[in-house]
Amino acid sequence: MATISSPGIGSGLDVKSIVSQLVALEKKPLDTLKLQAATVQTKISAFGQIKSLVSTFADAASKLTSVTGWNSVTATSSNTSAVTASAVGGTLPTSFSVEVQSLAKAQATASAALLPVGGTLGSGTLRLELGKWTVVPASFTPGTGTPVDIAIAATDTLSDVASKINGAGAGVTASILKDASGERLLLRGKNTGEDAGFRLSVTDDDGVNDDAAGLSRLVAGSSVSQYAANAKATVNGIAVSSATNTFANTVSGVTFNALAVTTSAVDITVAKDNSSIKKNIEDFVAAYNAINDVLNEATAYDAATKKGGLLQGDSTAITLQNNLRNVLQSVSTASSTYQRLSDIGVAQQRGGSLTIDSTKLAAALDNADEVKNMFRSTESGAAEGIAVKIKAMTTTLLATNGFFKTKDDSLKLSLTRNSKEQARVNEKAANVEAQLNRRYSALDSKLATLNALNSYVSQQVTTWNKSKS
Repeated sequence: MATISSPGIGSGLDVKSIVSQLVALEKKPLDTLKLQAATVQTKISAFGQIKSLVSTFADAASKLTSVTGWNSVTATSSNTSAVTASAVGGTLPTSFSVEVQSLAKAQATASAALLPVGGTLGSGTLRLELGKWTVVPASFTPGTGTPVDIAIAATDTLSDVASKINGAGAGVTASILKDASGERLLLRGKNTGEDAGFRLSVTDDDGVNDDAAGLSRLVAGSSVSQYAANAKATVNGIAVSSATNTFANTVSGVTFNALAVTTSAVDITVAKDNSSIKKNIEDFVAAYNAINDVLNEATAYDAATKKGGLLQGDSTAITLQNNLRNVLQSVSTASSTYQRLSDIGVAQQRGGSLTIDSTKLAAALDNADEVKNMFRSTESGAAEGIAVKIKAMTTTLLATNGFFKTKDDSLKLSLTRNSKEQARVNEKAANVEAQLNRRYSALDSKLATLNALNSYVSQQVTTWNKSKS
């Protein structure tokens, strides 16, 4: 690009200022183009927000099309401090009584007191077996698991023994109790239930495995403070048991947890959970209203300020808004007492938002199966339920080749064109600046020559005048 290093020397003009102003005029279209680009970028963000809200709306509709969304039940207990309960969706309404005779227990043992405290025990091998005490305490039946052998060195203290047991993964935990008599090895099973008992035996390197010397001291004189046991209860007077305090397979679809031994029967009641269904409908209404609010604001025109929203006049946004409102006003052709949302107390207001008549909805949910049919019926494979229609519509909108993808592609293409137009304007302005600099440079040079010639002529005239005089 031609530049003027000393503009105005020949002409006396502020050439840089003149060129700068003329180039600024050439770049004037950039102001409009940059504003247009910012607007398009804001529209991309707006449609991204709307897409996210539509996705939330689709999720809310899915809950009303899913069987599990209508199968919620609640399980209540007359004494939650003793027995709690839960039930899986679809469990038929029922009630039963529970009495808890005993809670599940883990086996616990203690060795005899050992002295000196912190002293070594002797070398050998400890063996831990999991199984069941069938005739307490005379008979132990090992389980199917492999016994765990733990090597004990002659230099190991009781603390070392406890650490080795805890690190062996033998199904028991070890700790040390110190009292006035000495220190004891305490063992406790990790699991409850009569099949989670354990037996500790010793192979003592001194050749005697059951005396009060060497490693045998961990077995000789040991005591069982608690045997592993199942929780025991009755359901409607029938005896049941569980390896844990959770009875998961006793009553079909219901899990109850024994927390304490009871002195009287605890009543468990399983009933339809209309509150969960009501919450799903409320979430559905809230999700739609969120979309409607954004679209209303974006497409509105304020007559007082004579300003429109970001998407005011955008045909695609208006079409989306109308389609959403129309599908909400659609009629379910399913075999149901209810055909429209307004039949269950969900009404559309001026401006498109939905409101809920809680009294009317509660009355409708007394006949929840009919409400379910209105929302989710897909008789003969046709999308006849209102929620099914909405789900089909939102799936199309959110598809990889759907409304939002098409709109996003269109707006991004507009941005690309805008960027190219800005580049064209900048290129044109650069060319104009280069041409102006060349022309003014030439003009400045010419004027400098003429000024020099004028000075020379003036000098000659002065000389001539002096010679004549």
